[in-house]
Amino acid sequence: MSTEQTQVIEKPPPETAPPAGREARFWSPRRVPAAVVAVLVLVTAGAFLYDIAAVRAHHPAMHWRRALARQLAERPLDDTWVLAGAGVAVALGLWLLILAATPGLRHLLPMRRTHPDVRAGLRRDAAAMVLRDRAMEISGVRRVRVRLHRSRAHVLAISHFRELDEVRADLDATLNDAIRGLGLARPPKLTLLVLRPGRKG
Repeated sequence: MSTEQTQVIEKPPPETAPPAGREARFWSPRRVPAAVVAVLVLVTAGAFLYDIAAVRAHHPAMHWRRALARQLAERPLDDTWVLAGAGVAVALGLWLLILAATPGLRHLLPMRRTHPDVRAGLRRDAAAMVLRDRAMEISGVRRVRVRLHRSRAHVLAISHFRELDEVRADLDATLNDAIRGLGLARPPKLTLLVLRPGRKG
């Protein structure tokens, strides 16, 4: 008589996805600013290195570097052109720092993870369109305008019949359910305004 042997294989518990609200924004690659800065640095450094090498080889310095050195030596610090150049340099430096320190891709909203190795995002205009379509399903709603931000969803609805309180209650329930259904990592809070259409003339 043969006996069956059963082998039990214990699987490791699945990794838990990060809770809602902890998902970071997507970072933009910013290829165009990086390429522009790289080209400018390369051209400037190449010009200076070529001129320095020429001077070391007992050739006269280029005219533009002699003119630049003379201008820097003669102009006072409170000169208009010096202040303007410093302002441009400061503005460019701040712009580069902001680009380096901020994620970018503001039009892409991070979604809640259902798997730890998969990240998903939802376009802001697509999410706003979903909310608009859900609001237009409510009886009495004539027109809807949705402005969706990372933390707020501003909805303006125009109702041409039914009581405004009833329309507002239906919209509040429907839109909050739609926001939860979007699956965003940080669901925006709803700001709802319901009005009557203005009189013509």
